[in-house]
Amino acid sequence: MYVEVRKAGFVNKGAELMLHAVIQQLEQRLPDAKVVMEPGRAQSPYPYRNRASLGLYQKAWLWRAGIPFGDLAAFVPAGIREQYGVVLDKEVNVVLDAAGFAYTDQWGPELSVELARSSRRWRKNGTKAVLLPQAFGPYHDQRSKDAVKAFVDSCDLIYPREQVSYDYLTEITGPRNNIKLAPDFTNLVNGTRPDYFDAERHQVCLVPNYRMLDKTGGDVAQGYVPFLERAARMLVERDAKPFLLIHEGTADVGLAERLSKAIDGLPVLQENDPLAVKGILGACRGTLGSRFHGLVSALSQGVPSLATGWSHKYEMLFADYGFPEGVLNINLSDEELSSALDYLTEPTKMAALSSSLRSHSNELKARSKDMWDDVFSLIEH
Repeated sequence: MYVEVRKAGFVNKGAELMLHAVIQQLEQRLPDAKVVMEPGRAQSPYPYRNRASLGLYQKAWLWRAGIPFGDLAAFVPAGIREQYGVVLDKEVNVVLDAAGFAYTDQWGPELSVELARSSRRWRKNGTKAVLLPQAFGPYHDQRSKDAVKAFVDSCDLIYPREQVSYDYLTEITGPRNNIKLAPDFTNLVNGTRPDYFDAERHQVCLVPNYRMLDKTGGDVAQGYVPFLERAARMLVERDAKPFLLIHEGTADVGLAERLSKAIDGLPVLQENDPLAVKGILGACRGTLGSRFHGLVSALSQGVPSLATGWSHKYEMLFADYGFPEGVLNINLSDEELSSALDYLTEPTKMAALSSSLRSHSNELKARSKDMWDDVFSLIEH
């Protein structure tokens, strides 16, 4: 059986963590499955070296001007394709889409239109298709709305990971049996704490996100870096040992280096292994982050967390963990910010919050397991 994993890349550590989460489940529940990933375009987030390191098969896929040139690989005998780990699109039995947050007008209608086109092809080929827990919407463009109708009709299971995303879909399609709520599924993945991590020196983790600059309005974009500087200075004054952790690529690195320079050389950690990134976040005393999966990694391990965000997915995530007040407005006063930071530095507040987060995490992990039960029931029947 060939199982294709879509939209989980290697640049964003959240996307890579989703890939590991899928592979772990397949290894546990369907060990004979061969996991496939398409190569993507030049400069794609799916480089061959990374795909090969995980033992992934390569889908013969090259789509130009509406023509699937990858289908030309069908002229190569099947035995030779298997020898080189190359799989035809029509040979894929199951597609697991782990986009995270792609099908929304915040990125434009094109990705939703592509999903609609692909899902029709899967249906025609008899390929089962699952959109794993992710955020959807909003949809304002008519092309997006038409695409939503098409991919909801063609996919077997679709999992919005919170109520707002569910509503964005069902406002267009109406309630459907194949649309089911389920939380982010990386909560089941265990992190690995790297040997070099010094928990005494690195206690409160700051995870910046350049999307707070290019996906927000003027006041938020202009105020984001000053907000992080204010928070970092307050944490330094409390001797909370703040440090910066990179969760994506060069843009986040530049943002972290800018903050480090402004706060007298605040330590910056950059880790390539997403499991180690989760391990670091689990070993922290607290975190203030703007990367969604960095926050999932912390919250799911009971680590006191605060956030800033650029879409509804942040508010809904913290609501799932019973701590909606943890999503901060960057324009809050110094007094309000100082009070919020107590959740990351004041032992009594930290302990109470951690206990509550762990309780909610247990419930969400149970729901993730139920989601995977449904997915594998679909795959195996």
